[in-house]
Amino acid sequence: MNVRMALKTNNTYFQFSKQQQKGIFSLFLIIAVLQLVLFFTDFNRTSDIDLQQQKWLSLNSKMDSLKFQQKKQLVKIYPFNPNFITDYKGYKLGMSVVEIDRLFAFRKKNKYVNSAEEFQAVTGVSDSLLLTMAPYFKFPDWVNKKKLSKPVVFLNTASERFPKKANIVVKDINQATQEDLIRIYGIGEAISLRILKFKESLRGFVSMEQMKDVWGLSPEVVEQLKANFKVSVLPDLKKIHINNASIKELAQFPYFKYNLAREIVIYRSMNGDIKNAGDLTKIKGMSNENANIIALYLDF
Repeated sequence: MNVRMALKTNNTYFQFSKQQQKGIFSLFLIIAVLQLVLFFTDFNRTSDIDLQQQKWLSLNSKMDSLKFQQKKQLVKIYPFNPNFITDYKGYKLGMSVVEIDRLFAFRKKNKYVNSAEEFQAVTGVSDSLLLTMAPYFKFPDWVNKKKLSKPVVFLNTASERFPKKANIVVKDINQATQEDLIRIYGIGEAISLRILKFKESLRGFVSMEQMKDVWGLSPEVVEQLKANFKVSVLPDLKKIHINNASIKELAQFPYFKYNLAREIVIYRSMNGDIKNAGDLTKIKGMSNENANIIALYLDF
């Protein structure tokens, strides 16, 4: 009797209303759906996609920063004469130290490159580097001509009347005017004035080899000058007393700068008077090539 009463009491605890039964069923249904979602859904894949997107975004930001830095580092290049390129400019353009040294060694021989092909032959730069540099090469106007002009013929009045019998008259360089010099191919107004100014500072030229000492004259133009001019008569020079002149007086001579003038005075004090061109070559800093020419301007 007691057992039957206990069972009835327990059944009352497990009895639910219809609304409660629906709620319990809905709860089980939700739990089942969630279990299915968890079972069939790959959450690792979404995390992989997120990681790839993060890597891609970070890579893009790095590329953008590198592009910005590259734009900042770009140096604007202006046209230049490759004969006068500096160490720094050559390095910026991509030349190696060896290639720059080859150009400097070539220029020390008082030679010039007159085309991009000659520049490559002297320096040994690669074709790709030459393609980037060549568009900025700027040579003097006369270099762009295919051929140098023929020697200028100075005609007298009689020869102008009879051109077929005309003889070439080579003019004295010390008598040449600016118009005469400009007629030489490769010499313009500025260079012609430079030649005349150099002549005045020396009181006259004593040799056509002195054309090499005029700044800006290429070897080709020097040869043109030699073909059309000569030193017919030595000019009346006011010679410098090399053994008596002070440093200041010696430094006023175009071939003697202050350092060389000082070396001359030091040599005199240690070795006595300078007697000839041979003694000049013993002085530190003296050009052996020009010693004989310089000697003509000196009084020993």
